[in-house]
Amino acid sequence: MRYQLEFLPYQRRFKIPLKTHHGLWKIREGIILSLQDEMGRITQGEIAPLPWFGTETIEQAIALCSSFGETVATAQIQAISDQFPACQFGFETGVNSELLSVSNHCLGNEKYCQLLPRKNDLLEKILSFYTEGFRTFKLKIAIKKLDQEIELCQRIIERIPIDGKLRLDANGGLTFAEAKQWLEWGDRQSKLEFIEQPLPPENFEQLLWLQQNYQTAIALDESVSNLRDLRICYENGWREIFVVKAAIAGFPSHLKTFCQNHDLDIVFSTVFETEIGRKALLNLASQIANPNRALGIGGSHWFAD
Repeated sequence: MRYQLEFLPYQRRFKIPLKTHHGLWKIREGIILSLQDEMGRITQGEIAPLPWFGTETIEQAIALCSSFGETVATAQIQAISDQFPACQFGFETGVNSELLSVSNHCLGNEKYCQLLPRKNDLLEKILSFYTEGFRTFKLKIAIKKLDQEIELCQRIIERIPIDGKLRLDANGGLTFAEAKQWLEWGDRQSKLEFIEQPLPPENFEQLLWLQQNYQTAIALDESVSNLRDLRICYENGWREIFVVKAAIAGFPSHLKTFCQNHDLDIVFSTVFETEIGRKALLNLASQIANPNRALGIGGSHWFAD
């Protein structure tokens, strides 16, 4: 099959720059694909790179799209290199809607995790989000001093109603000693669901040790940014939570096959896609994500548009 190809790069400015251990994120850049098949049907896909997670850059993605010219064949899409995981996702979901075509029920906010903005009114925001239906909340850590952040998280835990949960995301920014302090604190917190990527991916043996020596659940994120890394972590003994950013994980058909063939505790997470990428994520998540965990796909309030 050959498709007429058009692509449009976009930029979306965050209302409030997103603070993470990787730095300050001000603008989400990506590409919207439009593909018309030989029957005249037009479908869309989205390429949303995240270079600090090991994907291609937006410039490399644009160059790849340009290299195809005005048309692209199925064989060319299937041959996209693993060095372009965001492009693999965007093109495959764009041309193979059947891959993800399942009943997509309208989910309530209780099915989503709400990322908390690090602002002065953070504690008040929790109750506002709770009123909107959210029951799972997430905070980025490893940004300020450890004692300050633990104190803040204790206040958040106390503010969250009894049926709420908190996730903490360190983006690999803790030392081994700091991670142990967080987990010691976490073991006393009934509302703490898990701590996400406390150590860098290269510290896998230490992550395994932490998994085995603390009750608090640990989720891998940067360690499993693509399917190859997810497979390696599984083969090397990881049996706790996997946070999957499907939009940068590579071909979704490959991801779906691997996850369905293994008993994985999967949490889907956003890379701040548009509605085009979000729809694909929700459909894929309905097939392979843990239904008992909130999807990490909240966050529309972060953008000015």
